[in-house]
This record gives sequence, C-alpha cells and structure tokens, in this order.
Amino acid sequence: MSYEVEHNIPKNEQTASQHTRRPDLSTFFSNLELVNTSNTQNSNATPMPADMRALFITLSDAFRSMRSQGGGTLLDTLIESLEADAEAPPREVKGVRDEFLDELDRVPKKTIKKTDSCPICGNPFLDDQYPLVVRLPCHKDHVFDLECIAPWLKLHATCPLDRKNLLKKKEPPPPTKDEEEDGEYDDMFA
Repeated sequence: MSYEVEHNIPKNEQTASQHTRRPDLSTFFSNLELVNTSNTQNSNATPMPADMRALFITLSDAFRSMRSQGGGTLLDTLIESLEADAEAPPREVKGVRDEFLDELDRVPKKTIKKTDSCPICGNPFLDDQYPLVVRLPCHKDHVFDLECIAPWLKLHATCPLDRKNLLKKKEPPPPTKDEEEDGEYDDMFA
C-alpha cells in the first residue's frame, strides 16, 4: 500500500516536488507474500530458505538506504539483526499478522510534540503533513511511524527497542492473599 493510499491523500494533492521519506518497500512486501504460509490451506507448505534470506536482505537494504539519508541510530541494530537472520533464515515468518498492525494504538497528531521523531528513520513525526504514528503495547513511549515499524513487525514479533515479544499473552496476576486464605466452601458454585 502506498503512502498516499495509507494516509488517504487524493491524487490531486500529491505534488511532483514531494520527496520520499522512506525507500519503496513494494519488493519486500511482494517477497513477504511469497514466503508467508500462515494464510495457505496447505499445512505442509514451507518457504524456501533462499526466499527467506532474500526477504531479510531486502529489508536490510531498505534500512541501509534510510541510514544513508540520516536515519536513526536504531537502524544499525536492526540491520545487524536482519543480516544475522539472513545468514541463518528461520523456516517460517515469525512476525505479526496484518490484524495486529491494524489494531495498534494510533497517536493523535495533536499529542505529538515538534521534537518527537521516529526511532527508526529519525524523521520528526510532524515533518509529515499526515503522520501515521503508532504506539506499541510494550511501553507507552515506544512510538513509530507505521511505515517504518510495519516491515520489522512483519518479520519479528518483537519491539525493536526493548525486544519484548508483542504477541505474548500477559500472565494473569497472582491471587491475592485474601483469595488464597478464603478456604471456606462457597455454596454459590455448588
């Protein structure tokens, strides 16, 4: 999906002078469709290691391009991780589903400060006329441009800042002492 479509910008508002903030990731998402077997009906389908390797290299190259344009310091860590994954590709894509990305909390433009920027690309959020900023569930301060974080999350279900697994279900809180000490038989459930 293009930036303009994602932000609901009519074609007549697009100008030729607009520079692209991020590299085109259409090749990455096309390759992702080839290796993502979670939506297939064939339970024996597994992606080829070469295809998985290409996927990690494609995203690594896109992040390297962002870094050459002055991207954030987090890019070096992400590039190293992607290159390590390319050397020994996993047998399946372990990222999040599209539904997870759709349900991420959106950060309203009015709450974004002028100094706030994406940890991945390094661009201030408000440099974008229509910023699409999302908050990850691991921490209230982990906010990203959706265009930057989506490719990472499609391959890794972890926050790039603290590496917390975003798909892990929260453990229920342990019972309180009052609940444990209440040894009386409860007629209500008999």
